[in-house]
Amino acid sequence: MSRRSLRPQLNQIRGWVRQGRTDAWIAHQLDVTVQQIQAFKREQDLEVDGADPGASLEEVDLRAEDDAAIAAELEEEAARRAEEEAKAAEEAARKAAEEEADEEEPAKPKRARARSRSRARKKAAGPLEATFDHGEEGYGLWLDPAVEDDPVYAEHWAGHRPVEVTIEEDQIVIRRAGGDEDDDD
Repeated sequence: MSRRSLRPQLNQIRGWVRQGRTDAWIAHQLDVTVQQIQAFKREQDLEVDGADPGASLEEVDLRAEDDAAIAAELEEEAARRAEEEAKAAEEAARKAAEEEADEEEPAKPKRARARSRSRARKKAAGPLEATFDHGEEGYGLWLDPAVEDDPVYAEHWAGHRPVEVTIEEDQIVIRRAGGDEDDDD
């Protein structure tokens, strides 16, 4: 068996020695030989020859126990954070799946529109994205290309239409210019 460094386990071995664990037990836990444990304990002054193992350890710096407690808390925090991130990822995936399902539903109103030519107002599929832009040539409103598939847009807004724009603190309202004669339909 090749000799491996036990230095990284110093605090753990120190704790086991304080607890009165045997060299064979410690060796089994670390998958090393009993001779390696005995040599390591001598190198690190973890026991006094012929004396009670706990006698000299009373003076040992107790920071090792604090380090172990802090390490356990950090591991617990990391596990909790990983669990929260996994839950957030699951929630985001669930919302994305719901949005995809909602995006597939606008196909139904198209079929309904084709069957029924009533002048009843049709519901929009949902909010669309747009960008309000102030470029070198003036202001512009860039609508999501999906607006083309919206039945309300196709019926009431397609082509050039004069509009009125009202600017308020929290919204910009765009209405068809020329009165409300089409709104009653």
